[in-house]
Amino acid sequence: MNERAEAADRTQLEDRLIELIKLKGPITVADYMADALGHPHDGYYMSSAPIGAEGDFTTAPEISQVFGELIGLWLVEAWRGMGSPKSFNLIELGPGRGVMMEDMLRAARLRPEFTRAAHLWLVETSGRMRVEQQKRLRASEIKPEWADAFSDIPPGPSLIIANEFFDCLPIHQYQRVKNGWRERLVGLSEDETKLDFTLGRTPPPASLGLPDVADCEEGDIFEISFAGRDFAAELCAALAEQGGHALIIDYGHMRSGLGDTFQAVRRHQYWPPLAAPGRADITAHVDFEALSRIAIDNGAVAHGPVSQGRFLERLGLNIRVEMLCKGKSPAKIDEIRTGAYRIAAPDKMGEIFKVLCLSSPSLPAPAGFEEL
Repeated sequence: MNERAEAADRTQLEDRLIELIKLKGPITVADYMADALGHPHDGYYMSSAPIGAEGDFTTAPEISQVFGELIGLWLVEAWRGMGSPKSFNLIELGPGRGVMMEDMLRAARLRPEFTRAAHLWLVETSGRMRVEQQKRLRASEIKPEWADAFSDIPPGPSLIIANEFFDCLPIHQYQRVKNGWRERLVGLSEDETKLDFTLGRTPPPASLGLPDVADCEEGDIFEISFAGRDFAAELCAALAEQGGHALIIDYGHMRSGLGDTFQAVRRHQYWPPLAAPGRADITAHVDFEALSRIAIDNGAVAHGPVSQGRFLERLGLNIRVEMLCKGKSPAKIDEIRTGAYRIAAPDKMGEIFKVLCLSSPSLPAPAGFEEL
């Protein structure tokens, strides 16, 4: 960014963070991320319409209706595997504009008893997004209810969907230095006019379980999402007690490892993550191995992870695409096939996105995970 663009993009939240750091010292990457995304007045999700061609990023449900339809059919099969309870919670975490839920419910209409049994809950903190969801789901057979937090939803057997939700939960970063590890923090530039990275002065506690320094090089970064782990623990405890599945779809890595994945996107382009907080989407890759360990520690089981492309193929992606193409114009056929390619191809979203299912231990492996 040049100086003119930088000045034009400066935000009130940035000014407040600079003053806070001057007064109290550097803050954690997690605290910065939480404010940049969720500040009540200036957070990105509170003040922006981020999703879609006119926003800053797009998601698989926005690219292809096949994505949500296949997940909708998966939900029906998962419900049947639970014994077809006559009442259950159907929950989506961070539903965006409601596109995925609309597609899932359209596919689920094939089993009217499923929709009659479902109590639809959308966990959403953004008022702007709630308005979008209300408009889109107005004609739905299942009338949605909204919750600010998962803990606000009444207990009961549940089917939970979290698509690109965990990547937005705050992370802490730790950097390998000459004599061990230090937490990477957000401080100020030398002239105290901009946000910049700095390092904590004291070693983090050994209980964090950071990698052995002998296995790392100076400058290496290791990330931990305590928020993600805590949320997964809450989900798993509920699933173990009440029954059900939580399907987590996100970009990330199969195994815990080193790497700086803290990033921002604005207008579909990468953006400096410390620039103009509140005006860009900030995310980090999900550690699926850590989530799987959390499941075991909290009485649930983990199926997967498996790549998104492989998961969708197991659910019948190619068959669904050919069904949609029947009787369509060449232009529409090309649109359908191009969208399916983008969400499933290894060089697009198919490999970097993973799918993990956290489940009650009493339930059989759900569709897409049977042979894992």
